[in-house]
Formats: sequence, structure tokens, C-alpha cells
Amino acid sequence: MRSFDLAPLYRATVGFDQIADLMDRVLASDVTQPTYPPYNIEKTAEDAYRISIAVAGFSETDLSVEVKDQALVVSARKAEEDENRAFLHRGIATRAFERRFHLADHVRVIGASHADGMLHIDLEREIPEALKPRRIEIQKTDTVETRKDLLDAQKVN
Repeated sequence: MRSFDLAPLYRATVGFDQIADLMDRVLASDVTQPTYPPYNIEKTAEDAYRISIAVAGFSETDLSVEVKDQALVVSARKAEEDENRAFLHRGIATRAFERRFHLADHVRVIGASHADGMLHIDLEREIPEALKPRRIEIQKTDTVETRKDLLDAQKVN
């Protein structure tokens, strides 16, 4: 696989740091991504999303959901188990994990719930008023002669 040097991009641009950081993360990530625990990302409405993570064997107290530096971090650590238990087959993994999801601008976590071995995290994109499209009213202008007379009057004064 090729290695790309993004240093020239950092030197030649201003304000595109997030794009360069995203490219760095994508190009530098390992080919073998962790597959535990499995998860789904679904779009539930125009500006709403849900991340569902299979966390069988974990209780609410074992799970942690945090948002820091534009990243959603979900982690779990199981309390120490009783050593007297002997498993003949252990198919339910309860090993500790940390899963990161990088959030786009203006996406915030609005809640999390745990039911039936699934952790559901609801997200919403809130576009600020300044970034929403707005309609500009077109005003009727004066005729060309009237404007010319006005400009001549301003030059004299």
C-alpha cells in the first residue's frame, strides 16, 4: 500500500485541518479493524441517527459513553468474575472494549439506552441558524436615469 505524506496540505491550507486529520486517520488505520463488539449505524430521520452496539453480558454500570474532541467513545469493563465458576464452553465474550466513532460538525449525542443486550445511542445533527439556507428578498431598484442623477448629485456635494 502507498504511503501519502499530507504535510504539504497542512502547510498550504488554512481551516481544512479536519479534512486533513480525517485523511490521516483513514490512511493510517490498520487493515484489520476490531470487530468486537458488532454494531449498526442507522439513519432514523432526516437529521437523526442511531448507533446500536451488541453488549450482551454487560450491565449499565459496566458501560461508559463519552463525547470528547468530536469523538464518541463507548467502552466497557466487566467487573471481576467469581473464580469458582468453571465454564465448559464460553461463547459470550465479555472482554473489555473501547469503540470510537468520529462525529461530524454539529452532531450531538441526545441519549443512550440499554435494553435486551443492546446499547442504543441516539444522535442528532443540529445545523446552526447561521448555516441554514435563507431567502434574500430582492428589492425593486430605481430606473437607470434616477440612479445617475443621484450619483451626479453626490459628486457635486
